[in-house]
Amino acid sequence: MRTLDDLDVEGRRVLVRVDFNVPLTQPTAPGGPGGPARRITDDMRIRAALPTLEWLRERRAALVLAAHLGRPKDREPELSLRPAADRLAELIDGDVTLAPAVVGKEVEAFAHNLAPGDVLMLENVRYEPGETKNDPELARAYARLADAYVNDAFGAAHRAHASTEGVAHLLPSAAGLLLEREVETLTGILREPPRPLVAVVGGAKVTDKIGVLDAFLDRADTVLVGGAMAFPFFAAQGHTVGDSLCEREGVEPARRLLERADGKLRLPQDLVLADRFAAEAQRRELDGVDVPDGWMGLDVGPRTAEAYARTVTPAGSVFWNGPMGAFELEPFAAGTRTVAEAVAACDGTTVVGGGDSAAALVAFGLADRVTHLSTGGGAALELIEGKPLPGVEALA
Repeated sequence: MRTLDDLDVEGRRVLVRVDFNVPLTQPTAPGGPGGPARRITDDMRIRAALPTLEWLRERRAALVLAAHLGRPKDREPELSLRPAADRLAELIDGDVTLAPAVVGKEVEAFAHNLAPGDVLMLENVRYEPGETKNDPELARAYARLADAYVNDAFGAAHRAHASTEGVAHLLPSAAGLLLEREVETLTGILREPPRPLVAVVGGAKVTDKIGVLDAFLDRADTVLVGGAMAFPFFAAQGHTVGDSLCEREGVEPARRLLERADGKLRLPQDLVLADRFAAEAQRRELDGVDVPDGWMGLDVGPRTAEAYARTVTPAGSVFWNGPMGAFELEPFAAGTRTVAEAVAACDGTTVVGGGDSAAALVAFGLADRVTHLSTGGGAALELIEGKPLPGVEALA
């Protein structure tokens, strides 16, 4: 994978694909869609791009930034990148011009008039229908904006889109500092991890993470399972799951994983139940895992959380992806919080694979206490599984 050291950027225009797909508050009056009433609730992905942007500007490069936000069906004003442009301007203490469109003659004029150190941000690249189709003409339009290309959007690197894959073949190209670090860290924890390696895998669906569980059953010393994805394992063992979220398509894959686990895979021993999915629901603790009818499991129990923490804290390496329960509801956040605190307290190498795990660390104020907090949920999982990432392969 080519890196910034392989790229001549001095005084040149550089198209930088960044991942500014940040969470925003819902539009409210009086600002309206896309207006001042929308604000960023977590700017981690913007801050993660700063080292690459600063590296390029120090070398007098003019920057043309490309990013997406959400999944617009058309040019939806509430998915404008205006909030991201404004926040980046604050972080670099300088001007960031938001282009009036993604590509076109007017955008080309903006790009070609940039001076060294200037920053132009294109509008949401998914406003263009050809973006997600990796349209060659759109890739050529991107290429006309710059002299070189840098991909620093790890969170979108598993997509073969025009701004992540197509344009990389048309300009001198390289990985940014964030993308380089993400790939090295995530592949390194499987290749040569300090032992013992503990994988903590949670979330909702077993089928989304079969490849990850397979990878860690081959390489980890212990795999700890939590969240709703534990229920297909319980069902495969013959336990009752009540009204818990239980992915039926996941029961057979869970059974196969249990058969090959060789004692590495550990499941919750107790649960926190609710009579419905709500913060104000009736709550009870269950010493065991057979969930009665009319109840659903929304968190691992205290005995499980403490046992998982005792395994995580002394580990040589930890990979964590997926919460232990419905941590967004405070009565059911304890299991995820206990695991997060154990990961933060671990003196070994700690890698958190983006998504809800990253959101949990931020919510609990622990984001700065892990070795690496990935900016890519799906991309991190696919890399762990050993799948090729188109946005990375294009830089080889």
